[in-house]
Amino acid sequence: MILPQPFWYLRHGQTDWNARNLSQGRSDIPLNAVGRQQAVAAGEELKKCWDRGAKPITHIVTSPLGRARETARAAQTALESVQGKAVPLSDDDDLLEVSFGEKEGHPMGDWYDPWIAGTYLPKGCEPFDDLKSRAISAVNRALEQPHGGLPLIVAHGALFRAIRAAMNLPVNVRLPNATPIYCAFDAGAWSLTPYEITG
Repeated sequence: MILPQPFWYLRHGQTDWNARNLSQGRSDIPLNAVGRQQAVAAGEELKKCWDRGAKPITHIVTSPLGRARETARAAQTALESVQGKAVPLSDDDDLLEVSFGEKEGHPMGDWYDPWIAGTYLPKGCEPFDDLKSRAISAVNRALEQPHGGLPLIVAHGALFRAIRAAMNLPVNVRLPNATPIYCAFDAGAWSLTPYEITG
């Protein structure tokens, strides 16, 4: 179970494989030019939230894959410029994207829903329930860090589906690249508020 505390979630910016609708998984595909612009824009959007009186983000925890780390660094730069102090950034291996095994580099297809449901497992692919278990662990570690406060978690699309499953929310909902999501627990249920980047 995810601890009932608020946090921000940010999927990495666009890569060339995202643009071609290919399964990335653990393949360390870098941000493309659009993705780098999106990462900067996401940081600016998080700055606006702080300017509007939102609780400050105290630390950032990211997947170690390059596309997530670059997005996290852009957010860190933006937040430090507006908050006037260091915002610690760390990696967590449990935030790695799912390993899609033999499906990496291939188009997303009709295998995806059965994989989530646990009725089909491509060769070399991590089961969805295993992904959900480590996603919960990673989010809870981010919430329990000594900094306290409000974390920003920067990771991946399939991993966020696992987080949605842990929140008892509809699972197979696509998360756009580099859209900050505020996750809050109130009255026994989770709510997700997206902040669409502009420009």
